[in-house]
Amino acid sequence: METRIRKLLGDGEGLTIEFKRCHDKLSQTVYETVCAFSNRYGGDILLGVEDNGEVTGVASEAVKQLKADFANALNNSQLFVPTLHTELEEVAIDGKIVLWCRVPLMSQLVFYKSRLFDRSADGDVDITRNSDLAAMMYDRKRGVSTDSKILPHISEDDLLLKELMPRIRLRAATIKENHPWLEMSDADILRSASLYQTSRFPELTGYTLAAILLFGREEVIRSVLPGYVTDCILRRDDLDRYDDRLRVSCNLIEAFDKIMEFIAKHTLDRFYLEGVQSVSPRSKIAREIVSNILSHREFTSTVPAKVIIERDRIVAENWCLPKLPGKLDPATFTPQPKNPLIANFFVNIGYADTLGSGVRNLYKYTKIYTNGGEPELIEGDMFRTIVPLSLSGTTDDVVENVVENGVDVVVENVAENELQSKIIKLIGEKPTISAKSIAQVVGTAPRTIQRNIDILKSAGIVERIGSANGGHWVVKSPAKG
Repeated sequence: METRIRKLLGDGEGLTIEFKRCHDKLSQTVYETVCAFSNRYGGDILLGVEDNGEVTGVASEAVKQLKADFANALNNSQLFVPTLHTELEEVAIDGKIVLWCRVPLMSQLVFYKSRLFDRSADGDVDITRNSDLAAMMYDRKRGVSTDSKILPHISEDDLLLKELMPRIRLRAATIKENHPWLEMSDADILRSASLYQTSRFPELTGYTLAAILLFGREEVIRSVLPGYVTDCILRRDDLDRYDDRLRVSCNLIEAFDKIMEFIAKHTLDRFYLEGVQSVSPRSKIAREIVSNILSHREFTSTVPAKVIIERDRIVAENWCLPKLPGKLDPATFTPQPKNPLIANFFVNIGYADTLGSGVRNLYKYTKIYTNGGEPELIEGDMFRTIVPLSLSGTTDDVVENVVENGVDVVVENVAENELQSKIIKLIGEKPTISAKSIAQVVGTAPRTIQRNIDILKSAGIVERIGSANGGHWVVKSPAKG
């Protein structure tokens, strides 16, 4: 991060870079710049820096309040329409604190205090009363993304609001205890997230495509986007076809859970302590894969998105409109959301991290999961994410260790996941044990036990012989039968 900030300081202020002195208070010009960047190409704002690039720093005792004020202002629908979701990040430069944020380019017009700002080489320009410049801005934005397209013929009956909104509020509450959505009506949440909006050029009012994708009934989504589908494929033994397949064409809220479950079903996890908290690297990786393939694709394309689980990797691919074709470098890439309304909504419910953080997390947890491996993100007409799956060796290596060296080796070297390790131990100690009894022993819900047993069965590590009541478990190698 420090390297990136120093490069911005060296480049100096311009069309996509702005410096603000900001010792202990945010000025209105900060928010005008946020608005202007959102309406032009996006950009980087550095607080605690003079116009000439000299780092003066912000007051350390003010950092927490500055971050809170910034986040609250961008989420305040009385100030910003639509509300935005980006955060200040703290970076130490030569012993001084600089606050940095990346402002994404938005696909719709962004207003600050009912005023429209554009960015020029000389700074921020108020074009609210200049209809020609405002119209030109709208024309420029129409080609950025499709999720803000207004569909005036769609009604509330076409959405699963009653079914999904309770889940949305619960998810939002887990991210932020006093999340503003908790006190809002369904309609207010949709307006706050710009899922229902009025455009000025031209004059239209209605639900956006993002609303249809997030909450729409399946038949409604199909009528608007006939080609929308995510194809999940397991391809380990049958390399010409597939070993398991799931085609997902429901709304994005339900699709997220279905694809996450498919990945969990067909991949091993490992135990990892982050400080004093146990985390699942596999879940962290899967979340980034699923979030990216659902929120950053070009939905108007009839090419289906795919998540392919192979023996040693996961490959996710979706059609997109590339901003900078080629392999992404996490140290230098500039995040550009393809569907900012959907991306912002995902951030609010914990399905995604803020721009840039998700990619950094993908690299971080892939290295943990694979003992040093790295993902590849390749942007082109088809965006591809490739994540290795090797857990210190292939699944076959793991199963060989089970057969030759016993269950203890699996517990130590394979799963590195406490729950799966306990399941394997209990099966080894008592082959006739039932899933219900395992759940009672480890103090976990039977459904969770069954899901982890399915993972172990899919990997070929355990197998049930005979019926559920009269049969028994074995630890075996699929190669040796």
